[in-house]
Amino acid sequence: MSLMTDIAAAVVAELNGETFSMPFTAVRYYLPVFELPEMKDLHVSVVPSAIKTELIDRQASTYDCKIDIAVQKRVDPDDVAAIDDLMGLVEEIAAFFHGRPLESMPEVTAVATENEPVYAPDHLDRLRQFTSVLTITFRTIA
Repeated sequence: MSLMTDIAAAVVAELNGETFSMPFTAVRYYLPVFELPEMKDLHVSVVPSAIKTELIDRQASTYDCKIDIAVQKRVDPDDVAAIDDLMGLVEEIAAFFHGRPLESMPEVTAVATENEPVYAPDHLDRLRQFTSVLTITFRTIA
C-alpha cells in the first residue's frame, strides 16, 4: 500500500475502535456514491484526498496527507434536533483526531482540520440529506 492508503486505513480503524455519540461503521472509499434509499442509515466515509511534500533538508521531507471524512444521512430539513446531532458528531470526530498521532502509525500526527462549509446546504435542500466533510491533514517526516 501507499502512505495515503495506510493513513486512510488507520483512520478507519481508529474511528471504528472509538465510541461516539452516534453509532456508525466507517468505510474507506475512493468514490463514495450511494443511492438515496441507502442514506436512511448513517454513512461515515474515509477518502484519501491530497498529499503535499516539502523538502526540509537534504535528507528529510514532510508529507502532509489530507484525508476526507464524510458524514452523511438522510434527514428532514426541518428536524433541527437531528441535524444538531449530526453536526455534533462531526465536531466529535474532529476533536478525536485533533493534534494526536495515529495509534498504528505514531509517526503520523493530525496537524490541521478543515470543515468548510460545515454542511452542504444544497444536499439538505435537494436531497433531504445531511452531508458534512471534514478534511484532516496528517503530517509525517521521512
